[in-house]
Amino acid sequence: QVQLVESGGGLVQAGGSLTLSCTASGNIFSINGMGWYRQVPGKQRELVATITSGGSTNYADSVKGRFTISRDNAWNTVYLQMNTLKPEDTARYYCNANLRSWSIVAPSDYWGQGTQVTVAS
Repeated sequence: QVQLVESGGGLVQAGGSLTLSCTASGNIFSINGMGWYRQVPGKQRELVATITSGGSTNYADSVKGRFTISRDNAWNTVYLQMNTLKPEDTARYYCNANLRSWSIVAPSDYWGQGTQVTVAS
């Protein structure tokens, strides 16, 4: 079994900062890309940022220059540093990992349960 557990969400004032973290655990052989997505009720889940195993990053235009994604491969953990938060960043943030487990050879996507980020104006 593979689990992704997020933490770090909460309520913050506009202009403030939060750091999300997500740790993958369980029957993991190797992890390829990891990333963060977000979703608000009634809308599709959208990409926030991704990072490859080699450290290459990709960001949604709406967060470029404000958010930073990083990862610690030794601990199977991905982080999202969010600065200068805006009310429109309010959403449930989900961690994603594309990984191989010892029981399933082909790379598969796994998701965390999500963590709520609310930015008050």
